[in-house]
Amino acid sequence: MDMNEIKEIFFQECEEQLAELESGLLKLNDGDRDPETVNAVFRAVHSIKGGAGAFGLDDLVSFAHVFETTLDCVRSNKLEPTQDVLKVMLKSADVLADLTNAARDGGSVDEARSRTLIRELEALANGETPASAEAPAPKSAAAAPKATAPAPVVEKPVVNDEGFQPIPFSFGDFDDEPETHYVPTCQVLFKPKKDLYAKGNEAVLLLRDVSRLGEMSVYCDMDALPTLDKMNPEEAYFSWKISVTTEKGEDGVRSVFEFAEWDCDLDIRTIEEDVVSEAADDEELPMQPVPFDLSILDDGGSVAAEDEPAIIESDAAAAVAAAETASKVAQVTSRAADNAKAAAAASAASAAQANQAAAAGQTIRVDLDRVDRLINLVGELVINQAMLSQSVVENDSNGTSSINMGLEELQQLTREIQDSVMAIRAQPVKPVFQRMARTVREIADITGKSVRLITEGENTEVDKTVIDKLAEPLTHMIRNAVDHGLEMPEKREALGKNPEGTVRLTAKHRSGRIVIELADDGAGINREKVRQKAIDNDLIAADANLSDEEIDNLIFHAGFSTADKVSDLSGRGVGMDVVKRSIQALGGRISISSKPGQGSVFTMSLPLTLAVLDGMVVTVAGQTLVVPLTAIVETLQPEASAIHSFGASQRLISIRNSFCPLVDVGRILNFRNIQANPMDGVALLVESEGGGQRALMVDAIQGQRQVVIKSLEANYTHVPGIAAATILGDGRVALILDVDAVVAASRGHSLRQDISLAATG
Repeated sequence: MDMNEIKEIFFQECEEQLAELESGLLKLNDGDRDPETVNAVFRAVHSIKGGAGAFGLDDLVSFAHVFETTLDCVRSNKLEPTQDVLKVMLKSADVLADLTNAARDGGSVDEARSRTLIRELEALANGETPASAEAPAPKSAAAAPKATAPAPVVEKPVVNDEGFQPIPFSFGDFDDEPETHYVPTCQVLFKPKKDLYAKGNEAVLLLRDVSRLGEMSVYCDMDALPTLDKMNPEEAYFSWKISVTTEKGEDGVRSVFEFAEWDCDLDIRTIEEDVVSEAADDEELPMQPVPFDLSILDDGGSVAAEDEPAIIESDAAAAVAAAETASKVAQVTSRAADNAKAAAAASAASAAQANQAAAAGQTIRVDLDRVDRLINLVGELVINQAMLSQSVVENDSNGTSSINMGLEELQQLTREIQDSVMAIRAQPVKPVFQRMARTVREIADITGKSVRLITEGENTEVDKTVIDKLAEPLTHMIRNAVDHGLEMPEKREALGKNPEGTVRLTAKHRSGRIVIELADDGAGINREKVRQKAIDNDLIAADANLSDEEIDNLIFHAGFSTADKVSDLSGRGVGMDVVKRSIQALGGRISISSKPGQGSVFTMSLPLTLAVLDGMVVTVAGQTLVVPLTAIVETLQPEASAIHSFGASQRLISIRNSFCPLVDVGRILNFRNIQANPMDGVALLVESEGGGQRALMVDAIQGQRQVVIKSLEANYTHVPGIAAATILGDGRVALILDVDAVVAASRGHSLRQDISLAATG
C-alpha cells in the first residue's frame, strides 16, 4: 500500500471523526453532560490531529491543537460547556471540516475566520469569555489552561564525576491549594516506539498532558542515543521515567496515553503512601529533573521526532543522567510489583474481551465502484433468470419438469443475492442530516435568526445512490425554510412564539419508500403574495381559480421568487425548482402543506433503491406496463352495479360502502382516445402521497415479478406519467408507471398534451 492509499484512508476516517465530533457537540448543546460524550468529542479531534501530523498537514494540526486544548479544559471540568462555548465549538468543527476538505482536495479556507476562532478558543481555554477574544491573545493560552510561572533560566550545567548532570525543569504550579489528604503517586516508565512518531504523536505533548494531572517529576533516559553518524532520524531513542502525584490516580494517567499505548512500552504503577515517604527520605535517589522545557509548545508549535536529537546534541553533556536513576526508581517501586502484576493480568483479560468484541463487529472498506458493478451484474442475473424462466414456461406445457423446479430454486437464490447486495448499499441518512446542521447554523448567522434543528429517524436506511443526491435538494429547502419561513426573533415574540425558531427534519419508511419531511414553525406560505407574483410573471391568468395546494406549488416554477430584493440567500428564483427536478430525477415526488401563521411542511417521497423493484405486470391498450407493488392496496374485478357516473366524464367505483374515483390509465397516458368499459378490465386500488386512493383501470394482469429499473431519461427522454423502464423475460421493454403522476392527472391536470410534446420533441 503506497502513501496515497494510506492518505485516502486517513481522510475517510476523518469523515467519520468529524461526524462523531458534530454529533457529540450537538448532544452537549442539547444538555447532555455525559463524560463519555465529552471524551468522544475530544478523541475525534485528537485522532484528526494525530493523523494530520503524520502527513505534514500543518494548518490542520495547528487548528486541531488549539481546539483539542479547549476541549481538554471541558473534559477536566475547567470550562463549563455553556451555549456560548458550544457555539464557538460548533463553528470550530465547521472550520476543522473545511481544513480537512482543503487538505484532501487542495482548496482553500477562510483564514480570517480560522484566526478569529483560534483566538476565541484560546480565550476560552484561558478562562475568558469568547467576546474577550477580539483582541489577539497570547498563543500560549492555547496550550495552558491557566497562567504559569515562567521557567527559570538555566545556567550551563556542571557534570559530576559519575557523569550525572542535574538540570532544572519546571511545569509551573499546577495546584494552588495545599493538599490536606493523601493523594496517590504514580510511577510511569514510558518508552516510545518509532511508530508513535510516524503517526504524528509527540512524546512531549504526552508529558505535558501528564503534568496537568498534578505535581510531576520527570527523568529522560538517553543512553540509547547513538553517535551522530549512526543516528537514524526515524528511530526512537529516548525513554522517560515519570513520577506524578494526582487525584485521578492510575486511570487518569493511563487515559493520557490512550491513543499511544500500542506504539510505546508503558508501565504505570501506583506507589503506596509509605513507599513514597521512604523514597523522599532516601538520599540515594537523586531528584534530577531533565531539561525538557515544555513551554516550547505553548506557541502552538509542535516537536517532531527528528527534532529531538538536535535538542539533545546541543546539551551533549547532559545525555547520560537518567539510566541509573531508572534502576533506583525500580528499587523504590518493588513493594508495589505484586499489585502491578495483578493489575496487568486484569488489564490483559480486559483487552482480550475488547478484542473479541471488536472481532464481532469487524468491517471492511470497499470501493463503491465495485459495489456498483456487483449491482449491475445482479440486475443482469435477474433479467437472464426471467428470460430463462419464460422460455421454459413457453416450452413446458405441464410446468412440472425438473428444469422448471430448478428454475424456481434459482429464482429464490437470485432474490436472496439481490437482497444481500442491496443491503450492502443501504446506508443511514444520518451523514446527510448532520451536514444540514451546519447549513442551519450558517444561514441563521447570516439572517440574524435564532434557529434550532431537530432531526428524527437518522438511522433510516436508503440506497447509497439516493443518499448522495439528497444533499442538494435538502440544502435548498433548509435555506428556504430559515430565510422565508421563520420570522425574526422579535416578531416571533410579538406573536407569542418562542424567539427561537424550529426546523424539524424527519426520515421514515412508508409503503416501501422513504419519506423525508422538513417542517418549520414559521409564518407559512403567503398565498396572496405568491399568487400576485405568479400573475406578474405571467405564470397564471389574473382570473385563474386556483386551490390552496395549486398556489403553494407555484413556488416550484423556475425563476419564481417572492423575495423583495436579491441577497446572498434568495431573490434570484433559483432553489425550489432545483428541488423538484432533483426529486423527480430520483423517481420521487414532493408535496407542500402550509398553514398561515403556523408553518409549512415539505414532504419528499423517494424509492428505497434505484436498482430493482417488485411490480405487477399489466396490459393497457396493447401496451405492457409495470405498476410498483408497494403502491397497490388490492386488485378487484369491477361489477356493473359498483360503477357510478359522476359529471360529464368522471366515474366512481363502490368499494365496501365507499366511493373511489376510477381512472382509465390508457386514457390518461393517451394510449386510446375513448374510455374503456370498466367491466372488461381489472381495477388496481392504489394509494399515493397526498392523493388518497384511486382505482386504476387496466385491461389485464399478467403477473407479479421483480424487475430491474433502467433510467428512461438517461436512455431516451422524460415521459410524463412514466417513472422508468425495464426489460421483461421475453426481451421486451416495459414502462414502469409513475402512479402519483397518473393520480395527479386524474385530479385535473391532463398529461396527454405533455406526452404528445415529449413524443414529438
